[in-house]
Amino acid sequence: MPYTAHYASPLGGMLLAADDAGLTGLWFEGQKHFARGLNGTHEERALPLFDEVKRWLDQYFSGREPDFTPPLHLLGTAFEREVWAILRAVPYGKTTTYGEIAAQLARRRGLAHMSAQAVGGAVGRNPISVIVPCHRVLGADGSLTGYAGGLARKRRLLALEST
Repeated sequence: MPYTAHYASPLGGMLLAADDAGLTGLWFEGQKHFARGLNGTHEERALPLFDEVKRWLDQYFSGREPDFTPPLHLLGTAFEREVWAILRAVPYGKTTTYGEIAAQLARRRGLAHMSAQAVGGAVGRNPISVIVPCHRVLGADGSLTGYAGGLARKRRLLALEST
């Protein structure tokens, strides 16, 4: 059974979701794809995992790079999970582009090209905001392009990491 909890971040309320394997969701309230994959049957419950996630978020929102990652259970297609693994490797305070991720995937697969738009779709469906840092992905020209949590939040998350 999925479990949920809430966190009050400086950028708005967040919903946490987990199963017995780890954190399955972390969404800003009202964001695009909010609670995607969280079925109608879930229970709000205090879990040690949620305490760990909240400690991670407290560190992050205080302007420090967290020194641990709570257990994650990323649920998605094989392609989405591959993109999300690349996102997890983007260092704190650094950025990448959709095109760079697509090129990395193409190299791994021995392909000449991979669609940056397909990568963008997978990035946009990332179910674990902030911890899986989709906010660190920019457009080819360095512009702040789409973010499921909204561009204002993306701007603030990137500014928080640059301090």
